[in-house]
Amino acid sequence: VELSPREKRIEKRVRTLQREIQRLETIVEDFLRYARGGQINRAPSDLIALVREVLDFVEPEDSRQGIRHHVDLPMGLPLVLLDEGAFRQALLNLVVNSRQAMSSGGELIVRVRREGNFAELSVTDTGVGMKPEEVEHCFDPYFSTKKGGTGLGLSTTRRIVEEHGGTIAVVSEVGRGTSFSIVLPLVVEIHGAGSSARDAAKEPA
Repeated sequence: VELSPREKRIEKRVRTLQREIQRLETIVEDFLRYARGGQINRAPSDLIALVREVLDFVEPEDSRQGIRHHVDLPMGLPLVLLDEGAFRQALLNLVVNSRQAMSSGGELIVRVRREGNFAELSVTDTGVGMKPEEVEHCFDPYFSTKKGGTGLGLSTTRRIVEEHGGTIAVVSEVGRGTSFSIVLPLVVEIHGAGSSARDAAKEPA
């Protein structure tokens, strides 16, 4: 039976909704697995592809809120040892935090740079910013400036980053915005140590 143009549009929307529901289920399952104390299981992964996936996921809602994305991602970045589910959750926490800080719209700037044998991923917003005392405690479990907030988002993000052998830092200014910076080791040859990317990929997580 030939579908009418209206029926085709509805069918397309339903398929889109089904894909988004599946993605949400995957994110929730990953988060619950990690929240229950699941181990980080890292494998050589494409950090750039993961960043694009998260941004594609949040872009429709960000756009509705008047938030514009500015993305600077390099070509040819070496792989990073990631537990993709856990790290996706960590990054999602940061970009959703940025959205909540820009209720009247703004700019979300996401940049990845290579610094030697490390990748630096920064997530910057033009939102309300944080006071110095809020910056000092923002990674503390149960610390939240949001009404009804659990205070677990940023502490979980830091724990995930550190379990990936990385570090996370934040700078913020009230009225101007906030920038989070994550540094992760790349899977690259270690000169003089006889270790290669293949060896690194075999390392236990």
